[in-house]
Amino acid sequence: MYIKNTLFVGKVLLGFEALASTNGYAAELLTKSRPIEGTVISTFRQTAGRGQIGSHWESEPDKNIALSIILYPTFIIPLHQFYLNMAIAIAVRDVIAKYTKKRVKIKWPNDIYVETRKITGMLIQNTLAANTLHASIIGIGINVNQTTFSKNAPNATSLALETGHTFSLYDLVEDLCQQVEQRYLSLKNSNNNDTLRELYLSHLYRFHESSNYQKADGTRFTGTITGISESGKLIIENSGASETFDIKAIRFLN
Repeated sequence: MYIKNTLFVGKVLLGFEALASTNGYAAELLTKSRPIEGTVISTFRQTAGRGQIGSHWESEPDKNIALSIILYPTFIIPLHQFYLNMAIAIAVRDVIAKYTKKRVKIKWPNDIYVETRKITGMLIQNTLAANTLHASIIGIGINVNQTTFSKNAPNATSLALETGHTFSLYDLVEDLCQQVEQRYLSLKNSNNNDTLRELYLSHLYRFHESSNYQKADGTRFTGTITGISESGKLIIENSGASETFDIKAIRFLN
């Protein structure tokens, strides 16, 4: 199998009946060779998927999508690597929004939510060399046809749950590869990424909404997301003062 309607993403598609982690396989592949850009590693049975900072990603066999895309974004300097994150998050968000009329948002930094429930998780692993991104592994997991989730994933949802329909995993993989390629090429060919940032913020979960949060030290507060820093940290205003947070330094509360 390969993706037909793309220039390079998915033209080489390594499909596996089962795999512990598509990101893990991609990382091992990169240590041994230099696969062509756009190589996709895919499985519908991922047994040890990971999310941000080592969190587990639950996936019922043959019901969901788990894939990793290898890219070489050497045009991006390390300081601006979050622009790649924004481009990929928008691409995945647009795929989900194609299939449901419900509100689809990006929960910082790159989870995709339908209303208030998580449908997609991503893990982007960048390798730096000199003053550029040498290689990136774009790991994407989408809940598609799974309708029951364990107590460890109380906030999870799927396209099937949100729409009442089942979907072709192969068709969704094609849609995903096409959208990722389009956003990636737009990022590569743009001299001004302000439009990308504005689009990301327009889809950002809880943007400009007063909500409850908890810091890593356990402190709870009510604040408003006002933006994203140049390096991709979340900016929250609290009592007239702004504070920036890195991944896992802030928890979203109901």
